Amino acid sequence: MRSRFLSRFIGDKAFYRSVLVLLIPIIIQQFITNFVSLLDNVMVGSLGTEAISAASIANQIMMVYCLAIFGGLSGASIFGAQFYGKGDMDGMRHTLRFKLYFAILCSAAAILIYIVFGESFIASFLQGESNGGDMDLTLRSGCAYLDIMLWGLPPFALVQVYAGTLREAGETRAPMFAGICAILTNLFGNWVLIFGHLGAPALGVEGAAISTVVSRWIELVIVAAFAHRHEDRYPFFAGVFRSLHVPGKLAGRIMRTGAPLLVNEILWSLGMTFINQFYSSRGLNAVAALNITGTAWNLFCVIMFAMGSAVSIMVGQRLGAGKMDEARDVDQKLIFLTEVIHVIIGLCMILASGLVPKLYNVGPEVQELTRQMLIVAGLSLPLHSFAHVAYFTIRSGGRTIITFFFDALYTWLVTVVLAFLLTRFTDMPIVQVYFCVQFIDILKVIIGLLMLRSDFWARNVVND
Repeated sequence: MRSRFLSRFIGDKAFYRSVLVLLIPIIIQQFITNFVSLLDNVMVGSLGTEAISAASIANQIMMVYCLAIFGGLSGASIFGAQFYGKGDMDGMRHTLRFKLYFAILCSAAAILIYIVFGESFIASFLQGESNGGDMDLTLRSGCAYLDIMLWGLPPFALVQVYAGTLREAGETRAPMFAGICAILTNLFGNWVLIFGHLGAPALGVEGAAISTVVSRWIELVIVAAFAHRHEDRYPFFAGVFRSLHVPGKLAGRIMRTGAPLLVNEILWSLGMTFINQFYSSRGLNAVAALNITGTAWNLFCVIMFAMGSAVSIMVGQRLGAGKMDEARDVDQKLIFLTEVIHVIIGLCMILASGLVPKLYNVGPEVQELTRQMLIVAGLSLPLHSFAHVAYFTIRSGGRTIITFFFDALYTWLVTVVLAFLLTRFTDMPIVQVYFCVQFIDILKVIIGLLMLRSDFWARNVVND
């Protein structure tokens, strides 16, 4: 019985070696990204509650765009990973072109929407109590931050196209290097422009936005240059701009597969935005505490995000090669590994809950709210990590309509409704509301377990 359990959920050395080769560059990049994001928040937070709240609200609004890019490219990435597993370089090239079309069109639409409605979006978060803060200053700072960040949307989207395509081919080091260069640029730019070092003007929140935009353009230049310098190794980049043709049949299949993912990510991100807007009714202190908690959450979740990428690539390549049993076996081992790791990380998050708030120049009430929220987040982390890898498992086989029901529909029918009811019709403190909303994902875990046991997700989409 014991050896059967071990063989089902625990891999051999070769398995973990292949996982580490894939994961380590992704983890390093995401850890540095989120660690610098934490430092970025600390720098902005040193300017006061209004500054950190302004950046938090603007970034919450920007998250809708970022996840729309992620969702729109995800459908194509399913085909990319399976085309690569099959050895079809023309299929990879056509998929890459499709991604480029989507990235450009989505960025243009987002810029137009944010220019027209950006101020209204930010103002909608400032309906609660001021808790002694300056609401008008927060609104002005948030609008200035958002206006500058719009210049970073196109490079952000194109980086996701290039880096995602390289990862589908198993190349994770180049995106990591480009990301690290961008991160260091962002960190140095923040230090110079937020506080006015080296003779530069002290621009505060606007300085943080400028350094972020510059770092995104630098990341794009590095990752695109690498891709086109190594066309012998990655032939699908060769001639990608020689023709912009994408076969109509393939484009239709990608859109049918990807449309549910695009809608899913937009609706999911809008759901998270609404939830945070509901939270903001508890006052400016709650907004600041949630921003700090969210930044720390991203730092502690880097392995969870990387495991989602591992499932997409390792399981997707095996599905594309027609190795269904091997895909199921790899998936079970990756999910088990994810859960073991995140029980440990959740405990670490709880232990760090008293330290993280002290890094910020915020009042004692915000620090205490943050500490309590971090404890709740640490306790709920194993639930969210399972739901995350279950989502990527179902998605790897192209079951995108099911992932839509599993993710976006669940978020709107359960999580958003719960947050709305608790914030509008009860006097529960914000930490208790946050606890209920985080742990409602127990239902999602049960649904995910039932779906994974059915094995319906294991499907080869490139040969359908």
